[in-house]
Amino acid sequence: MKLLQKYRAPLLFLLLFEGIAVGLWLWLDNPFYLFNFSYIGGGLSLAIALYIRGFRHARLVAQLLVGGYMLVYLGLIRGENMQIEGFWYYLFLGVFEAAAIHYAVAKIAGPLFFGRGWCGYACWTAMVLDLLPYPVPAQPRRRWGWMRLATFAAALLFVALLFHLRLPNLEQVMFRSFVAGNLAYYAAGVLLAFRLKDNRAFCKYLCPVAVFLKPASYFARLRVTCDEDKCVSCGKCRQVCPMDVDMTDNRRSRANGTECILCGRCIEACPTNALKL
Repeated sequence: MKLLQKYRAPLLFLLLFEGIAVGLWLWLDNPFYLFNFSYIGGGLSLAIALYIRGFRHARLVAQLLVGGYMLVYLGLIRGENMQIEGFWYYLFLGVFEAAAIHYAVAKIAGPLFFGRGWCGYACWTAMVLDLLPYPVPAQPRRRWGWMRLATFAAALLFVALLFHLRLPNLEQVMFRSFVAGNLAYYAAGVLLAFRLKDNRAFCKYLCPVAVFLKPASYFARLRVTCDEDKCVSCGKCRQVCPMDVDMTDNRRSRANGTECILCGRCIEACPTNALKL
């Protein structure tokens, strides 16, 4: 019983994804979704279990298992555009599958429960950027959030233009745009990281997916909270936070509250164990 209690979170997470996997399999009559969501749920659950055991690189395991799978297998091998352009593509087609399902589950409904957990544990762009040498921002946050609105609009207009022009071989065009888009995102992310000395600068200023993630994350059920009786206001949690979140404030409107990626660095840095998920 103690073992079950200790690993309750990863088990519940696995059951949730198994429910999604079976539901989509039966609804769409496609066994691929059974494999896909079972694999993703298994990878994330394994990482959570490793985190509970105190494994230092648990989050990296999740990023490699899930982010790597979506980039290499779904994207490069199966030819699916899993970027935001792929989401718009399937919406314009009027088909609920592939990237449309991914966005509905992970980036529209998911943040209501897990906030920006996707960004911390599964994003294939952040998977690479987190390996750069600036895990903690060296400069104050800039007021550049409007830039992600621009990339969001650009992605929508790009796909709308493809349909307006009635280009042939749209699937091939979308695959090429997936490759080109990822290269552009990685290049922009690396340049911003070194320019601002902040690995997560791309997430804060350019990522178009944040336009979906931020509003829903405000209502997230899973979030870091602070026991104000234990907090000594040392500021160590804010010093290590890659997203500049004020974890000592329990209000949903706290500074950069919708940016938390659930990385757990603040919890590890707190000297009085005042922070918890």
